Amino acid sequence: MSGDDLILTQTEGACLTVTINRPEKANSLTPEMLVVLTRIFQDAAHNEQLRAVVITGAGGRVFCAGADLNTLYEETDGPDLWEDMARALHAIPVITMAAVNGPCMGGGLTLALGCDIRVCIPEARFSYPVLKNNVLPGQYDVDRLQALVGPGRSAAILLGGDTVSARDALAWGLVDYMVANDSLEEICRTLCATALAASNTHLKTLKAMLGRNER
Repeated sequence: MSGDDLILTQTEGACLTVTINRPEKANSLTPEMLVVLTRIFQDAAHNEQLRAVVITGAGGRVFCAGADLNTLYEETDGPDLWEDMARALHAIPVITMAAVNGPCMGGGLTLALGCDIRVCIPEARFSYPVLKNNVLPGQYDVDRLQALVGPGRSAAILLGGDTVSARDALAWGLVDYMVANDSLEEICRTLCATALAASNTHLKTLKAMLGRNER
C-alpha cells in the first residue's frame, strides 16, 4: 500500500479527520506516511474552510506506535521528515485534537503533543522510548512535554523509559480528557463544536494568542 492509502482523510463540514490506517503494524509510520501527513497538514493550514483537525488511529487498538522500526535507522541526505511533519502540524492555525484511541508511543506522542487538545480512552498508554531505540526526540517534543508534565516526569518518560497509564497521563496533564471508548468520537465532536461555529479570523487570532500556532 502507498503512503496515501495508509493515511485516510475525511472532511465533515469544517472538520478534517486524519486517520493513520496501518492497524496491522500498530499504525506505525513509514517515511512515505510522514510525507503524506506533512502534505495533509500543510494543505489544512491553507484551507480557509476548516475550523478543526482531529487525528486518530484505525483499528481501535493502537493510536500510533511511532516510527516503523524497519525504517527508523535508514540514512537519508534529504530533509528531516519527522521535523517537517511536526512543523506542519504546529502551523495549523485552527483547533487540533488528538483522539488517542489506544497506545501512543514514540512518534505517536509527537502527533499528540503537537495538538491543542488530547483526549484518550482508559486503555491508552504513553511512552517515548528514545534511549531504547537510540534516537533523539525533536526539541519541540521535549519542550512541550516539560511544559505539560514538568521536568521530573519528562525525565521519567525520556530518560527512565517510563510508560504512563491513561489515568496518570490525565493526572499529570499529559492528556486533557479521558473518556469511554464508545464516547471518544462524540466527545471530540463536542469539544470542536464552538470552533466549528466560529469565524475563521476570530478562531485563528485566538489560537495565535494561545501561542500554539508555532512555525
